[in-house]
Amino acid sequence: MSKRVAIIGAGVVGSSAAYELSKDPSIDLTIYDEGTGQGTSAAAGIISPWLSRRRNKKWYVMVKEGAAFYPDFLSEVMQGKEIPSSVYKKVGTLLFKKKPEYLTEMLEIGEKRRLDAPEIGELAILTADEIREKIPLYQGENSALWASGGARVDGGRLVELLLSRAVENGAAVIKKKARFKRADQGYSVLTDHSEGIFDSVVLSAAAWLPDLLDPAGYNVDIRPQKGQLAEVQLADHHTENWPVIMPEGEADIIPFEDGKVVIGATHENDKGFNLTIDEELVSTLIDDAAAFFSTELHQASITAYRAGTRAYTSDFAPFFGEVPDLSNVYAASGLGSTGLTAGPLVGKCLADLVRQLSPLLPVEDYPIADYVKKRADLIV
Repeated sequence: MSKRVAIIGAGVVGSSAAYELSKDPSIDLTIYDEGTGQGTSAAAGIISPWLSRRRNKKWYVMVKEGAAFYPDFLSEVMQGKEIPSSVYKKVGTLLFKKKPEYLTEMLEIGEKRRLDAPEIGELAILTADEIREKIPLYQGENSALWASGGARVDGGRLVELLLSRAVENGAAVIKKKARFKRADQGYSVLTDHSEGIFDSVVLSAAAWLPDLLDPAGYNVDIRPQKGQLAEVQLADHHTENWPVIMPEGEADIIPFEDGKVVIGATHENDKGFNLTIDEELVSTLIDDAAAFFSTELHQASITAYRAGTRAYTSDFAPFFGEVPDLSNVYAASGLGSTGLTAGPLVGKCLADLVRQLSPLLPVEDYPIADYVKKRADLIV
């Protein structure tokens, strides 16, 4: 007999869980996603978690393992065919710091971390001329820390790829806003036009998780953060193999193929779920990128804007697991700006929990009960 599973929210976590569950012929899978404001679809990311001074060791394990998970995961998704460079490509990372001694410090940290994360690849401090050998338009004179294992990913195209594979495997996608409630047997998932009964539900709606769990009587420690990016088009540059660039501040520079470069993103904590593009604010990001890297970024035409919503807990720690007192309901959130790095691995962990398998990450290190709590007035 088939196990009926619903996924609510198809960003990087939900679409990865969907792909994993769709491979199981014993699972009848339905994916719900309205699509509005999804952080993943708006995001272009840098997969380079090793060059961080953040001290949360459990967070670091999640993102380190998430980065290592990507190549084999996508090779499987592509069934051995080449991974599209428009989705993911290992191109290396250039990390810039304002003070040269900070680069030396990060080099030392990277070399220590490489002992159990060989996917970091080659590490070296490059001169300005060496940087120009990799990216000819660089006009600065600062050095940068090079990590050859860094990669880029386009969140929207990644989600499209994963959902297309899930559908090929028999999953259904309903592009409607969904809510859920207990049913006589299992859980009812409802939209304005449909209702389905499921044995298990995966809640992977990121910043919208409080909305899903509030009717069931839960307080959820999650807040939304708005992120905006700009796509610019460079003329006469072959950018496909350019490394990603991480300066201090928010103006990351992520080159893709055919002269497309993504710059951003902002980190706006006071906008709620407002996705209106603030062109002046995004222009400031481009100004910052042009000032430290190349005036050609100023001259490039802006071809698109992106805006999405990230999810953060009050202590910036991610979580996943079975929702307390809701058997067979699983959730993840709080990944913030590292969602693209850790999302596929966390999605697989949720899929493993649904299938009663041990996840690759220890669930006790990311305790959902610390962030998802039954309201006191409802506790008997």
